[in-house]
Amino acid sequence: MKSLLPLLGLIFVAASPINAEIRPKPLQNSDFTAHSPAEIKLGQLLFWDAELSGNRNISCGTCHHPRFGTGDGVSLGMGEGGIGLGPSRHIDANDPPEQRIPRNAPGLFNLGITDLRNLFYDGRIETDSSRANGFRTPLEDEMVTGFASVLSAQSMFPVLSPDEMAGHYAENEISKAVRTGQLTGPDGAWQRIAVRISAIPEYRAMFDAAYPEIKAGRAIHFTDISNAIAAFITFEWRSDAAPFDAWLRDEAPLPDAAATGAALFYGKAGCSDCHSGPLLTDQGFHAMGSPQLGPGKTERFETNQRDIGRMRVTNHAEDAYAFRTPSLRNVTASAPYGHAGAHSDLRAFVEYHLNPAKGLANYTPQAVLPDFAADKEDWAITHDPGEIAAITAAIKTPPVDLTSAEVTAIMAFLDSLTDPAALHGRLGIPDKVPSGLTIDR
Repeated sequence: MKSLLPLLGLIFVAASPINAEIRPKPLQNSDFTAHSPAEIKLGQLLFWDAELSGNRNISCGTCHHPRFGTGDGVSLGMGEGGIGLGPSRHIDANDPPEQRIPRNAPGLFNLGITDLRNLFYDGRIETDSSRANGFRTPLEDEMVTGFASVLSAQSMFPVLSPDEMAGHYAENEISKAVRTGQLTGPDGAWQRIAVRISAIPEYRAMFDAAYPEIKAGRAIHFTDISNAIAAFITFEWRSDAAPFDAWLRDEAPLPDAAATGAALFYGKAGCSDCHSGPLLTDQGFHAMGSPQLGPGKTERFETNQRDIGRMRVTNHAEDAYAFRTPSLRNVTASAPYGHAGAHSDLRAFVEYHLNPAKGLANYTPQAVLPDFAADKEDWAITHDPGEIAAITAAIKTPPVDLTSAEVTAIMAFLDSLTDPAALHGRLGIPDKVPSGLTIDR
C-alpha cells in the first residue's frame, strides 16, 4: 500500500492545536498482559493449527491472516465450506457453505491490553466481576471458569460456530456436540477439542512446559488452549511503534499532513469522541448507519436479514443498530470496513461517517464478496426502504462538514497509525504445526 504521507501540492486549512486533555497517553509495557515464551510459542502453533476446527480444515489464521491486516480481506467471510485465503477464497464443491459469516472479521491488534472490556461487534463477551467466571457471554451460567482474559474467552467462540470452524450438523464430533447443545462439560465441544490436542505428543510436551499445573498432572482443559492463543495474539500483534506512538511519547513530531489531520481528528471532525485513547476506541457502541449486507445476525429459523447490533445483547431499544467502536490501529491495511464490510475504500468510509444518513441513502455497494449463491440475497436490506429507515432513525451523531483537503489530512493521520512490526507479526507463520495439517499461508 502506498504511503499517504507525501501529499504534495495540497493546501490545508488552519487547525487548532490539540488539547492536552484530549491527546492520549502513550501505551506502556504495563498496559499489556505478560506471558512466558513457552506459552506464546504454544499459542502460535495452536493459532495456525486446523486441528481446532471440526473438520480439521480451518485455523484461526484462515480468517485472521497478516496478509490481510489480521482480517481476511473480504466483507463477509466464508469459513466452513471455503477453500483458499482472502478474496480468492471460494466454495468447496464437495462441502459448500450454508451462508456467509454474518459479520466482517476484525483485526487483532492490541487485544492483549489489560483494559480490554468487551469484544465482538455487539460486545456479547464482556468483563463482569459479578459472575464467578468473570465474564458475561452468550453461555451465561454455563460459561466455565479458567479463561485468563476477555480475549481468551472470545477467541474460542468461533470453534462453536457451524459457519466458522465447527462444521455443519453431523459432519464431525464437534459439530454434533454443538448441534445438540453440548458445548461445555465432559462431552462438550470444547472438551472434545481439548482431547484432540492432548492426544498429540508434541502439544502435550509444550503444555507441560507452559503450565506447571499441567506438568504436575492436571489434564489439558479447553481454557488452556484459549489462554495460549490469547498469549500469542497479545505478543504477535502488539501495536505501539507507529509514528503516532512516537508522537505520543514526544520522540518525533507527526509529518505536517498527519499533524493537520490529527488536529481535525481531535477537534472539528469529532472523530475522537468515539475513537479515543491510545487504542483509538472507547470500547463503546454507537449507531453510525453502516450499511447492512449478507445474512444478518439472526437465528437459523428467522427469515429477516437484520443485524441490530448491541440490542441483540441488551434488548434495549436505544441500542438498536449500535456497534462496537473499532480500533483504528493499522486501519489503512485492514479493509474492508464496517461491521458488515460494506466499504472497501477507507476514504469513502471516512466520508460516509461525516453524514451517515446521507451516506446510507446514497450508498453504492463496494463490498468484497467471494462468489456464492446464498439463499439470502446479499443486498436485501439495502433494497428495503423500511429497513433503511430503521437504520437511519437510530443514528444519533450530527453531520460534520469537511472539505476534501481536510479529509485528505485525516487520511494522512490515519496512515500515521500504521506499525510495520505489528503488521508483519513477530513470530510469523510457523513452518509446520504438531498435527501435521496444512497451514494456510
